[in-house]
Amino acid sequence: MNTAKSWPPGYRIHPRAEGPAAEIVAAFKEMPVAAIGDSMSRNVGTVGLRQYHARLDSVLCGPAVTVRVRPGDNLMIHKALMMVQPGDVLVIDGGGDVSQALVGGLMRTTCLFKKLGGLVIDGAIRDLTEWAEDGMPIFAKGHTHRGPSKDGPGEVNVPVSCAGLVVMPGDLVVGDADGVIAVPAAEAADVLLKTRAHLAKEAKIRETNRTGTADPERFDAVLREKGLPI
Repeated sequence: MNTAKSWPPGYRIHPRAEGPAAEIVAAFKEMPVAAIGDSMSRNVGTVGLRQYHARLDSVLCGPAVTVRVRPGDNLMIHKALMMVQPGDVLVIDGGGDVSQALVGGLMRTTCLFKKLGGLVIDGAIRDLTEWAEDGMPIFAKGHTHRGPSKDGPGEVNVPVSCAGLVVMPGDLVVGDADGVIAVPAAEAADVLLKTRAHLAKEAKIRETNRTGTADPERFDAVLREKGLPI
């Protein structure tokens, strides 16, 4: 894009941002979103989205291509689909509006052709039976039969807020049955190490729970610190 030219108000298209290395992305596909969230302070992630793909074991994972649109308008989503690379995840800030769908079955065919990693939408979708099929994980706020306009404005590859989750272009986005989270690209390697360590800790706790050998002091000590006479 020629950035020397002036953009009309409400429009901006930036180049695709490179995400984390391929091996980092592949490793995160094996990490539960809940464990990633626990490794990132437990207060990061989308709120109020649901999955529309049918399989609970489907995993969405890839670098973010972000889109901000006017509620109910998908012009810039079509533009973003022209820019994505295989494995990318479209993260769409639709303002939480569910009165008109932003994507439907026809766009799903494009997503499949582009080998998109999935979609995360703070807005509505339509053609639910198609999105339920295997092959294209999608999380959205709601659904409606009412279709979108294609008038703009909108922006591509800008910082967005999607259902309470701040996402920068190129951030690693991971979604599973528990929800969706974004890992800053520069921190992905470190968060991966912390997530693996957290899972190892959980494995030990799970084993003591299974065998009935959990240390009662794990919680009794906390309760005594709060003044309980135990």
